[in-house]
Amino acid sequence: MAQMHEVDYRIHGDDMQYVEIELDPDEAAVAEAGGMMFMEDGIQMETIFGDGSQKAGFLGALVGAGKRLLTGESLFMTVFTNRAAAKRTVAFGAPYPGKIIPVHLGEIGGELIAQKDSFLAAARGVSIGIAFQKRLGVGFFGGEGFIMQRLQGDGLAFVHAGGTLLERALAPGELLRVDTGTIVAFQPTVDYDIEYVGRIKSALFGGEGLFFATLHGPGKVWLQSLPLSRLAGRIYAAAPQRGGGREEGSILGGLGGLLDGDND
Repeated sequence: MAQMHEVDYRIHGDDMQYVEIELDPDEAAVAEAGGMMFMEDGIQMETIFGDGSQKAGFLGALVGAGKRLLTGESLFMTVFTNRAAAKRTVAFGAPYPGKIIPVHLGEIGGELIAQKDSFLAAARGVSIGIAFQKRLGVGFFGGEGFIMQRLQGDGLAFVHAGGTLLERALAPGELLRVDTGTIVAFQPTVDYDIEYVGRIKSALFGGEGLFFATLHGPGKVWLQSLPLSRLAGRIYAAAPQRGGGREEGSILGGLGGLLDGDND
């Protein structure tokens, strides 16, 4: 197993957070491409093929890259290594309003199952792969919750939750029903499945769809109040639609049309 890098960190901000990771000489952090906010002089940035777990040889890197491709992520990750003789800092910003969650994998059994858009950064040596679901129903009806990432190692990983964060420890046999998009992460001891909403009236008119996720304890789960897909859907629905869209039914929309020449 690759040696994990023990990193120090500070999380700043309230609703639009970023995390500063302090690296000792030769320590490194790994992140998705595009997540970096800033890095101090002496930090070397390198794009690597695979999942950042330092698997030996090209075949190991190819397997890691293939797993990432299945989750819809890039085949490449970015490693930030401190090549200076003193401590240096690299920072990663949250992609949308919410909370950054530090999880020490070594303290929760060495593994975490996370929503594919939740991972932000980790200490070098943490493996970021795919978590296959055992049940066929999860694959067909799981929606956002089906394609999950598996974070493995004994170092620090940082995941992001949209909106307000709920951290809850489920007792053995305890059941929690949730919208699939609200899942941020859970321990592998938690049994994850998809359940059908039996009442057709609720399914058609309740606004929650036909399926939701069930989480059976024991284990810890992290939930978010504002999934990215929900935020994007509301923004798209509220956006002015040119040529007969919803903006024409409002006073502000009419004024906007006059100003930009639509009502000539």
